[in-house]
Amino acid sequence: MSTAEPRADRAAEARTAATRIEAQGVDGVIVSWVDNAGVTRVKTVPVRALESAARWGVGAAPCFDAFLVDDSLAPSAGPVGDLRLVPDLAGLRRLAAQPGWAWAPGDRWTQQGEPHPGCQRQFARRTADALAEHGLAVKAGIEVEWIVDGGEPGPAYGMRRLIGNSDYLRDLLRALREQRLTVLQLHPEYTEGQYELSVAPEGPVEAADTALLVRHTVQAVSLRHGLRASFAPVTAPDGVGNGGHLHLSLWRDGRNLGHGGTGPHGLTREAEAFLAGVLAELPALLALGAPSVASYLRLVPGHWSGPHRCWGLENREAALRLITGSAPDQANAEIKCFDAAANPYLAVGGVLAAGLAGLGGALRLPAETTGDPDGAAERLPDTLGRAVDALRKSQVLRTAMGEQLWQAVIDVREAEIARFADHTPEQLVEAVRYRY
Repeated sequence: MSTAEPRADRAAEARTAATRIEAQGVDGVIVSWVDNAGVTRVKTVPVRALESAARWGVGAAPCFDAFLVDDSLAPSAGPVGDLRLVPDLAGLRRLAAQPGWAWAPGDRWTQQGEPHPGCQRQFARRTADALAEHGLAVKAGIEVEWIVDGGEPGPAYGMRRLIGNSDYLRDLLRALREQRLTVLQLHPEYTEGQYELSVAPEGPVEAADTALLVRHTVQAVSLRHGLRASFAPVTAPDGVGNGGHLHLSLWRDGRNLGHGGTGPHGLTREAEAFLAGVLAELPALLALGAPSVASYLRLVPGHWSGPHRCWGLENREAALRLITGSAPDQANAEIKCFDAAANPYLAVGGVLAAGLAGLGGALRLPAETTGDPDGAAERLPDTLGRAVDALRKSQVLRTAMGEQLWQAVIDVREAEIARFADHTPEQLVEAVRYRY
């Protein structure tokens, strides 16, 4: 965006895209980004203004980097300055459940045409590009879990609940298919009113984009059925809550490095080093992947939320679950301690940065945890404050994120800790229930 020529290229592409989606009945385009509290924020433009938005961006003040989950501001917020929010036309989709609207993820740039140092999506892209410089790529997918108020009750994973809500879930599948998303599975989850949806793996930035689009679609379809969806970490103080589990696999030259190696369960040395780097940084990564004070009501032993800093083959209580799959290309790792309050770009970027550090240090995984980790493995931070302390000490993440983004995240986390310090668990749940 720093020269006139790329802007001209985007203008031509935007004209073509605008003509196409206007012919499909689109009147407005939503451009979204996710703030450091994990809340999706938006600006919209008429479809015929898409060309201008793609070329010059839409104004979005830098104070959004200091927004808390309840729309108050961290003390670091200031009234001066402006940024440009630029839609990524590669992600442009007509929204099947919001007639007349299309959506695109946005990147934030300075008015001088440089990447905004606090842009979380560009942080994720930088780390993906750094992997590519080593000849490596990551395929990723983020599970989407949510809870709806209303609808037919029924047992966990039960047919009764699926039958009672089959029209709702059918319409969701149709909308996602129309938006060119590949759903792998959809089912009733453990908690009353809870569902989980998985999509096909893709590049890490694209996986974060898809997670947002799925959530937007879930909300829209839910409202059309008289339901209200929540992606909050917990919707009851003692409930299992909504995870945002990140699945990823490391690839080189078309080969999945989680299979056919000499390491644990067939991991290659590169895949083992990458995962060892993630495991080493998990306490600090929690400040990105479990970012809410309420996240730590979910992250408790016995809920399969991954509260222990350990790894294991198909161990659903370990923070890092290794999955060999039924075919070589299906081998992947699942980070279970992340939840649905996370900014997916921060979560993805942080994990890739940690994996890169593991590769650089040729790290090895510690001994596998083969049973229940409780009492046998180190607990991850059990409060947001302890996770923030770990992020402060992480030179890996500080360097990868850059000083401005790293400090902004810490400022928001500390402000939310202070904001909710006197809340009971019940009050905390209600404060965040419909913010995500």
